Amino acid sequence: MPTLGVNIDHVATVRQARRTDEPDPVWAAMEAQLGGAACITFHLREDRRHIIDRDVPLLREVVNVKLNMEMSIADQIVDIALANRPDQCCLVPEKREEITTEGGLDVVGHADRVGKAVRRLREAGILCSAFIEPVKEHIEKAAELGFQIVELWTGGYAHAKPGSQREAALRTLQTGVDLAIANGLEVHGGHGLTYRNVGPVAAIPGFSEFNIGHSIVSRAIFVGLRQAVREMNELLLRYGPKE
Repeated sequence: MPTLGVNIDHVATVRQARRTDEPDPVWAAMEAQLGGAACITFHLREDRRHIIDRDVPLLREVVNVKLNMEMSIADQIVDIALANRPDQCCLVPEKREEITTEGGLDVVGHADRVGKAVRRLREAGILCSAFIEPVKEHIEKAAELGFQIVELWTGGYAHAKPGSQREAALRTLQTGVDLAIANGLEVHGGHGLTYRNVGPVAAIPGFSEFNIGHSIVSRAIFVGLRQAVREMNELLLRYGPKE
């Protein structure tokens, strides 16, 4: 069964709406762990729109499952990662005008800068993941640049219309998973996954982890974060490939 990484960014989004001290994303990380999260994911954006610098060392101190830092390839963000040593860093594209991360990192067009960041992080013993679209050239370039993991962008599936469009998106993901594994990469997935649509993606053999945030935090408003995490884990167990 693929494991569940819980992205706590949207808890911090609510906090930053008032620039106050609640809800605390660090507390959310603890609740998610108690609900069964195998990974806590956070994104320290350059504009600090949700997670802020104060959160990072506290998360490193209290999280006892895998800690995954989503981040741009900016030198100053890499410096923060090196100072705090998360277990894993997932390199993502970042545009100031976007609401959330849309699409994958262009590891082909930015190969030099991406490669530099990967080398610095791997020298510190940090696992490196590339958040990329399920495209052959990007998957092969990620392996060439030294990534150990790719997180395939599942937005193409999440945004597709039911029927033939969605089926095509699932086939694209399966092809991407197979190619990544053939290139020696571990495969994660994320973006736009919800309680309503996660089943068909979870059923694809080869995914080892899904990172899900907005849907879980939204559900937590009504049932609490521990229960929301338990419910998503139950779906991964129900739909995930059987050994």
